[in-house]
Amino acid sequence: MDKNNVTKILNDSSFENRDARLYPLVYDNLHLIAEKLYAREKKGHTLQPTLLVNEAYMSLVDQDHIDWKGRSHFFAVGAQAIRRILVDHARKKNANKRGSGAQRIDLEEGIAFTPEKEGNVLAIDEALEHLENVHERQAKVVELKFFGGMKMQEIADELGVSIKTIEVDWKVAKAWLKKFMQSDI
Repeated sequence: MDKNNVTKILNDSSFENRDARLYPLVYDNLHLIAEKLYAREKKGHTLQPTLLVNEAYMSLVDQDHIDWKGRSHFFAVGAQAIRRILVDHARKKNANKRGSGAQRIDLEEGIAFTPEKEGNVLAIDEALEHLENVHERQAKVVELKFFGGMKMQEIADELGVSIKTIEVDWKVAKAWLKKFMQSDI
């Protein structure tokens, strides 16, 4: 993917057919993120990676009011879109409240998303909302890595801090989330 082309297309409002030019440049990356979310799943889950990618992409390009700061900003906003789609899907499926079933959620591997585990998405979303109140940047790091599939350096660039800061934020946020999700709050 040519990072400069993505940034140019995002920032040039005079581009005719911006969506048609942008889609082939970002689709593979968005699809890779979605595939990672489903990598360990059995057949038969209700939200397919291609549908997730298409919904996320459509929500991104419909946001004309965003002053795109480049490719990483596009994928950061994409992570938020993916999170919202997964949470909405889980809520529609009347997923169980956080903690029931005591399932392990591996933030390193990505989400294992099936109808039986849709409560995990809601649990992570709820935990991230609480973490945002305590430490907003750490919550953003988790969102970008977990839902956006971004690498540490990309997150550091997006948030304008050092990679060491991001690594510390990631480590602390994982510990905080683990503790939160095991509590009865």
